[in-house]
Parts: sequence; structure tokens; C-alpha cells
Amino acid sequence: MMGTRDGSVSGMYTLAAYDIIDLLNNYDGLELFISFYEIYCGELYDLLNKRTRVQCREDAKQRVNIVNLTEKPMTIVEDIMEAIHEGLKARTSGKTGANEESSRSHAILTFSIKHGGKLYSKMSFIDLAGSERGADVIDTGKKTKLDGAEINKSLLALKECIRALDRAGKKNHLPFRGSKLTQVLKDSFMGNSKTTMIANVSPALSCCEPTLNTLRYADRVKELKKDAALRNKEVGDEMSKELMLARQNKNVKVIEIDQKTGKPLDQCQELSKDFKPTLKKNVDPVDILAQ
Repeated sequence: MMGTRDGSVSGMYTLAAYDIIDLLNNYDGLELFISFYEIYCGELYDLLNKRTRVQCREDAKQRVNIVNLTEKPMTIVEDIMEAIHEGLKARTSGKTGANEESSRSHAILTFSIKHGGKLYSKMSFIDLAGSERGADVIDTGKKTKLDGAEINKSLLALKECIRALDRAGKKNHLPFRGSKLTQVLKDSFMGNSKTTMIANVSPALSCCEPTLNTLRYADRVKELKKDAALRNKEVGDEMSKELMLARQNKNVKVIEIDQKTGKPLDQCQELSKDFKPTLKKNVDPVDILAQ
């Protein structure tokens, strides 16, 4: 996620930071915040606030919230990377037969884009804990065994959620509460989200078995269909409601765009100054990042 140690190759965190900052510089009124926390042995810890324990809760609309999680405002890439390094130093790690320093927790880094204090969109990076087998672990103490068991338990819960989503049906129970990992990832698999999984494998013959297991896991995720047609309809309905409310509000003016030509329909109304930058060229910053 961080790239090479000598800095010759940038990692995903760095590349994302540059792209997001570059994009936000072209839009007025948008602000960037980052949060960074880990899930260790079923508990959540704020990596940007001395590993303070935080709570994961659902509101009345079943949206997941991390209570009292630190969100730092960011304007330049250097500050973002400094905060990420701070969080990585606090992250839980351990020594295994496969790695000198293996992550023993799941880490979630989130870039939140806000407009007028309200969440506009967000991008999350979930770095899953190392899933070495018990035989690969050098330290065979009770704590190490418990760490490994908890990691495997959460990864199994994630697999069960993927299976449930693959069976796609409104009446199907989706076991997101099976672990803290699946609970916080709920909005990454539901709603109007785009999710990509990157499998970290090794070409070494000695790693053949774990590599195959990882590829099988990734193949299962690849087959997942998030019921895009239904999701887009729900999002479209929600946007229609917002459009109707906007029309009723005299303080907010709306432009309707022809989806085929990209040109305004009929006579365009005057835009509110606050909304004009974000509607420039009818482009959503999040869609650009997703590309």
C-alpha cells in the first residue's frame, strides 16, 4: 500500500493522495478529511489518536458510524502522507515464518470529501491482516494464536457475506454483523458503491498453497454481482426525490442535462454559486477517481 521502502515506486496511498488533491483543486467548496483505524481482535482502534478505542454503531437507517473517530482536514499531499505514516507506526504487527513484519490487524484508511460540512463521497482502502497459517508463525504463544484465530474468523465472516450477496435476494439474510470487519465494510458492498479487490500473491514455489487459496478467494469475489440494475434504480429514485425537493426550494436552481447529448434541456436556470463548481461540465469528482 505504501510502495517500495526506497520510494522508487509509489504505493496506492500515495497515488490516491496525489489524484484526490489534484482533483479537489479544480472544484470550489469541497474539503478533504482522512481517518485511519484498525480492527484488532474484534475491537476498533483510532490510529490517528494514540490507538484510542472507538465504537462501531448503526443508526436508525442502518448506516454504520465509527463514534469519536478522528478526522483530520487535509489540503496537501505531504500532510496526508505524514498522517498515514503516523497511523502505520501505531498499527499492530508481528513476526511470522513468512514475514519479518506481518500485519496482525485489518487497517481502514478513508478519504472523505465533504461539501458544506456534509459528506459528499468517500474512498476507503482496506488492508486486510496477514493470513499466514499457524505453522508459519514463529511465536507460538497464546496471544499469537488468538490473533491468528481472530484474523481467520473475520476473513471467514467476510467470505460468508460474499456468499450471501452472491445468492442475491431481498429476503436473504446478509450476515454483516458476523464480525467487526464485515460490519464496517457494509457500505462497500451495498448501495451505490464501487469495490475492487487486490490479491497479494507470491511467485515462490514455497508459497504455492497460500497463493492458490488467495486466488480462490479473489475468484469468489470476482463472481459477486451487486445487483447493479436494482441499485441504480434505487439511486435514480433517490436523485429524483432530491430533484423535486430542489425545484420546490426557491433558493436552489437546477440544470437538467440531456443524458445523450450532454447539453442543457430547454432554458437553463441560474445556478446557486455554492453548487456551480461541483456541477461544472456535469462531472462527478468521484466518477473521475473511479476511472
